[in-house]
Amino acid sequence: MRLTGKLQWYLIAIILTVVLMYIIALAGLDIYGLIETGLLAMTPLALAAVGECLNEQAGTVNVGMEGIFLITAVLGVYWAELLGSGLYGLLLGSATGALIGLLFGLVCVYGKANQVIAGMGLNIFALGLGPYLLMSIWAFPGIHVFSRELVFQPIQLRSGDVYFSLSPVTIAAIVIAVLAYLLLKRSLLGVRIRAAGENPIAVDVAGVNVGRIRLLMCIVGGALAGLGGAFMPLAWFGAVVKEVSAGRGFIALAAVVFSGLNPILALVAAFIFGFSEGLAYTVVISPGVKEIIPFYFVQMVPYAVTLIVLTAAIGGKKLPRALGRPYVRE
Repeated sequence: MRLTGKLQWYLIAIILTVVLMYIIALAGLDIYGLIETGLLAMTPLALAAVGECLNEQAGTVNVGMEGIFLITAVLGVYWAELLGSGLYGLLLGSATGALIGLLFGLVCVYGKANQVIAGMGLNIFALGLGPYLLMSIWAFPGIHVFSRELVFQPIQLRSGDVYFSLSPVTIAAIVIAVLAYLLLKRSLLGVRIRAAGENPIAVDVAGVNVGRIRLLMCIVGGALAGLGGAFMPLAWFGAVVKEVSAGRGFIALAAVVFSGLNPILALVAAFIFGFSEGLAYTVVISPGVKEIIPFYFVQMVPYAVTLIVLTAAIGGKKLPRALGRPYVRE
C-alpha cells in the first residue's frame, strides 16, 4: 500500500520523536520530567490555537493572542486571590478572554475594522495594561508571587516508583481539540462555521446570520485563549510577571498556520512547540550543561523550532477564501 505524502511526514515525525526520546534517556535526562514540562507548555498554546482555528474557519483572524494571554494572566490571578480559589481564577480568566473576544468581534465583524490591525492594537494595548495592572493592584510592576494554595493542583499519577503529574486543564485542552474537530466536521453548526469563512454570501442566502456566527467564534476563541492565559500563572508558574506570555501568543498563531485550521493538527503543533520548550528547560537545569552551552542559546530552542516548522509547513495550506474580509450584505 502506497502512503500519501502527508501520512509519510506524520510517520517520520513519530519515528524522530521516538529516536529523540531514546537519545534523551541515554543522556541521563529525566524523561518523565521532560514530558510533564512539555505538556504544561503545550496547554496554553493548544487552547489558544484551537480557539483561533475555529475563529479563522468562520472567516475572522485574531492575531491578538499575545495580548489576551497577558491580560488574562494578570486578571486570572487577581480573581483567584479575590475569591480564594485557583479554579475560579481560571474560569474568570476564561470569561475575561471571552469578553475581549466579544469586543474584538463587535469591532471587526460589525464595525468592519481591519482585523490584523485590531489584533496588533490589542497586543500593544496589553503591553501597557499588564504592568499597569501589576502596579495598581499589587503596587509592584515586575512580579507578583501569590500563595501556593491558589495554584490549581495537577493530578498525581503513579506507576511503580515513577510519579507523573498531569494538569486537568491539559486533559481539557486535548478533549476540547477533539470536540472542536468533531464540531467542524460532523455537525450542522460546523458546516455553517466553515461556510461563513469560505462563502458567506451562500450562508446569508440560506437564512443564517453570518455576523452572529463570526461573533460567536470570536467569543469562543477569546475564551479559550483566556483560559490559556490564566493557566500559565495559576497552574504552571505560580507567579505572574509582566512578560508572562513570552511570545507564546505568536507561537500559538504559528501552530494555527501549521495546522491549516485543523484543531487536531493544532494540538500536535502545540505539543511540538511545548516539547521543545520542555527540552530546553530540562537541558538547562541538567548538571554541567550551563558550563558548556550558554543559557540563552538553549532558551532559544522553542522559537527556532517555531521558525523551522513554519518554514516546512507554510506551503500548500488552504485557508478560507473570505478570511479576514468583513462581510457586507448586498
